[in-house]
Amino acid sequence: MSYLAHRRKAFRGGATGLLADYPGAAAAFSVRELTSAWAGQAVIRVERSSDSAQADFTAAELEGTDVKDWVGTGGTDQGYVVTWYDQSGNGFDATQTAANAPKVITNGSYFSLAPREIYFSGSRHLTNTTGGTSGNGNIDYNGGVSWYMVHNLANTNGRLWCDDITGSVGYTIFPADGNYLLNDNDTGYEGPTTGAHGTTGTHQLASFHFDSLTGDYEYARDGSNTTGNLSTWSDVAIDSSNTANFGFGHAGNGGGSNAIIGFVQELIIYPNDQSANRTGIEGNINDYYGIYV
Repeated sequence: MSYLAHRRKAFRGGATGLLADYPGAAAAFSVRELTSAWAGQAVIRVERSSDSAQADFTAAELEGTDVKDWVGTGGTDQGYVVTWYDQSGNGFDATQTAANAPKVITNGSYFSLAPREIYFSGSRHLTNTTGGTSGNGNIDYNGGVSWYMVHNLANTNGRLWCDDITGSVGYTIFPADGNYLLNDNDTGYEGPTTGAHGTTGTHQLASFHFDSLTGDYEYARDGSNTTGNLSTWSDVAIDSSNTANFGFGHAGNGGGSNAIIGFVQELIIYPNDQSANRTGIEGNINDYYGIYV
């Protein structure tokens, strides 16, 4: 049985957790297990600076001292996240070479107490260039898009995530400044101005939902939501004829000045409008991370 087939089999029946309660995610990255179907499986793959060896780590190992002990506790020991595994069952893993990968260990230490954080900065980001039915690393949208992200940003530069390469050439662009862009049937980009994401040095739970049939959208920060409508939206799908890539913390091809700086703990993407489930999904996330009251 292939690795992907094994992942998909694990999602058949009896599972509990966020992805079981709210199924259908296109991609799901987290420092925790998002479903009991993922129990005991690796959430990240790490390369250590001392000898370029790589190893997989589960959520429990990440929460403990296993990663730090394996990477090393010296002042020059670095641990790079070369793969953040997709827990959706779709095999949409986000990867990068160590030279450009985000860190989980810096100078022999974690960045935080548990729950752990993954640090993105400058050229350090993740990507997928082969996923989706296009084979180019695209999310397969089906009536819209929704996403949920736990982050702690240092500034509002760069892209939280995108289905795009440098410039406005692709499907979706979600920058930290809150000026979101959705490709309307290759006629141009439309999207709401949601306001910049928080950079106060504290964690924030951000979400966005879009119905491509009606143009309705909803965004929320720490449980407080705003709704609206893109009145000039013309198409029933988020569309593009471009061979763009998925970029996590950067443009899909890693080019340009599109990098975020800060920490990420979770990103879950749905290929449709999940606004009806927003409070439930956000409640699950907030119960774990304790971001807001």
